[in-house]
Amino acid sequence: MDDQDSQRWEYEILRPPRDETKKEADNPKTEINELADKGWRLVETIDYSSGGTKYIVFERPRSESTEDVS
Repeated sequence: MDDQDSQRWEYEILRPPRDETKKEADNPKTEINELADKGWRLVETIDYSSGGTKYIVFERPRSESTEDVS
């Protein structure tokens, strides 16, 4: 197994801001850019079956400081 196969990942979930109608109220660009500045990469969106984004999923390689010690 090479280093790519043994890479560990951590995930972050962003829920877009909503108004009373449960529709997206604001553009989450600022929050997305803040996560990107911290090394997070957008990998997927999870949508409601009726439309609209429920969650935005990010990933980044785990740093050695966040690795579980076995």
